[in-house]
Amino acid sequence: MRMQSKQESGSGLLVSLAGLVGALGVALAALASHAGGEALLRPASIICLTHAPALLALGLIGLRLKLGFAAGLGIGAGTLLFSGDLVARHFLGSGLFPMAAPTGGITLILSWLALTLSGLLSRRG
Repeated sequence: MRMQSKQESGSGLLVSLAGLVGALGVALAALASHAGGEALLRPASIICLTHAPALLALGLIGLRLKLGFAAGLGIGAGTLLFSGDLVARHFLGSGLFPMAAPTGGITLILSWLALTLSGLLSRRG
């Protein structure tokens, strides 16, 4: 039985996160269409469905730098936080906590910038 390297297990985590985010995106799109959630559920769906392929790609390329892996985790966390807050606003009438959606959005932006830096650093190494 072969032991997984840290890189392989990290890649598997990102691929699993991609699957979860993608499934949530499809479910949210269906809810937006059938549960009257255009204003909040549609944007949550779009965020999930646009970030799931990115997470999948990050998991499949097997990032060599810890910064790239951290960026992938940040993209996943930011996506879930941003979308989760919109879903909570739709179904519960209030967000997850104050500033949850902006925190998720800022996490996404910073994670994409970290991924940019990771790509630049990996080209040097």
